[in-house]
Amino acid sequence: MRPFDDYIAVILQHEGGYVNNPSDPGGETNYGISHNSYPGLDIKNLTVEDAKSIYYNDYWVKMNLDELSIDLLKLHLFDMGVNAGIKVAIKLLQKTLGIAQDGIVGSDTASFSNQFQGDIVQSYIEARKNYYEYIVKVHPNESIFLNGWINRITNTNFLN
Repeated sequence: MRPFDDYIAVILQHEGGYVNNPSDPGGETNYGISHNSYPGLDIKNLTVEDAKSIYYNDYWVKMNLDELSIDLLKLHLFDMGVNAGIKVAIKLLQKTLGIAQDGIVGSDTASFSNQFQGDIVQSYIEARKNYYEYIVKVHPNESIFLNGWINRITNTNFLN
């Protein structure tokens, strides 16, 4: 089991620093933390330590990622939760596993993930790509983000 710092390093690399892209539905962001999700925060002056704390408490813990045993799956699930939302990320995993999609990593999701016959990581990666391709079909104005999303998935690997 890798420490949280190994996971957050990848997330912070993907998210980068301060951005205020008018095409981004999340609005103003820093380290991937958006003003729309955290309207009370001074996004522009958010510190790395603040971002790490938010990611740990509001994503890692809420997603119950310590229940999963496959490090690379946890990384992809965490990354998807950050990029598309916790419920979306978990439901996508549950769909991949062929189990009820409640958006919660409970005992069934953990058990089925940990005992999956086949390459659950590769299956989840394909599900992520399909999800983003679907988003672009439904919301063509977001097509400008598709290559970035696919690159993000491709580059979701531990840094060390």
